[in-house]
Amino acid sequence: MVRTSIPTDILLIIALLLQLIGLAFAVMIDSYLQKVQRKAMLMIVTLTCLLIFQNVVDYEMEFYAYMPFARTVIAIIGYSIRPIIIVLFFDIVGYIGRKRWMWLLVALNTMIHFTAFFSNICFVIDRNNAFIRGSLGYSCHMISGVLLVYLFVITVKRFRHEKKLEECIPLLNLLFIIAAVITDSMIGNQLIISFLTMVIVTSSLFYYLWLHLHLVREHEQSLMEAQRIQIMMTQIQPHFIYNTISTIKVLCRKDPDKAADMATKFGVYLRQNLDSMGMTEKIPVQTELEHTQIYTDIEMVRFSNIKVEYDISDSDFSLPPLTIQPMVENAIRHGVRIRKEGIVRVIVKRDMNYHEICIQDNGQGFDVNEVETDGGNHIGIRNVRERIESMCKGTLMIDSQIGIGTTVTIHIPIE
Repeated sequence: MVRTSIPTDILLIIALLLQLIGLAFAVMIDSYLQKVQRKAMLMIVTLTCLLIFQNVVDYEMEFYAYMPFARTVIAIIGYSIRPIIIVLFFDIVGYIGRKRWMWLLVALNTMIHFTAFFSNICFVIDRNNAFIRGSLGYSCHMISGVLLVYLFVITVKRFRHEKKLEECIPLLNLLFIIAAVITDSMIGNQLIISFLTMVIVTSSLFYYLWLHLHLVREHEQSLMEAQRIQIMMTQIQPHFIYNTISTIKVLCRKDPDKAADMATKFGVYLRQNLDSMGMTEKIPVQTELEHTQIYTDIEMVRFSNIKVEYDISDSDFSLPPLTIQPMVENAIRHGVRIRKEGIVRVIVKRDMNYHEICIQDNGQGFDVNEVETDGGNHIGIRNVRERIESMCKGTLMIDSQIGIGTTVTIHIPIE
């Protein structure tokens, strides 16, 4: 066998070690990583460094005199490390299932290779200092293959909602590893560092970058969710709460039965609002309409000059929670209260390509441009619009004429 040039060998080793050192430094200062993920990543870096050392020593030993025991020890270390690295990657992707069977496979792999001390069933170093596989010589490859396939399946299941380009990273890593194993089998031990070891370094970097992107996105989503909840909290107007309680207090003297009914509806309204704040999924439109009707029933008791009408011909679809009710609330609070006969109409119908929701009022109207520029009064409208666009790929349009009234139209595509 012809040795590769020493300068090239040294440069290759330095390049791989520098990548691992940079990866370790990034992992230690990354505030997005959980403790388990950071620990697993640092263990992977450590074991990969040990694997590089094992590759170098095993390569150099081929040029020495007959040293079967030493080469056997070095080979066992290399074959034992590889499945351990794969198991550690399960912590990286947040796997929460039992891993006892994985560690049993790792232990089985190590025990099989330990038989090289007294048997040739796995491998043996012959008198010519050559490495010869036995009938169980590919046990590490098979066990690692099982773990790799399962890791890929778990990764795809957990992150199947990620962007399509990012979904390719686990698959690419798997393909790179398979290609590296095939290449190493074809060329033998001609390189000081095996292709598989190089790919492990590359895969560690890819997995870390991929995980970091995912964690950053999760953090951004958490911030957006917190902001959304904070905005939705503003939908429960303090004045509405105080005035409703005052109305119930007055009704307790005049009409106790009506007061009890209003108190019940008010409790249901508050509970539904609070429940909706924790929801990240869509709800049936009928549920949203029931919540809206409870709110309007309360308002119509407080204000005898307003009337809310419903025309519902389509109720077989879903939409984000607190979509219709805030729009009706805006129509009442900012529109029809000043009218002698204020009317709000809620119309839900189906068109050929979308579900249409219209909230019409004969209130005072407003400047539609303020929706885009005002940071306070119309924040609820922007919040509803953003959730409709992100969760339903729908639209929210406003047509308002000062002194005449406002129409809010929501279009949700038919799935």
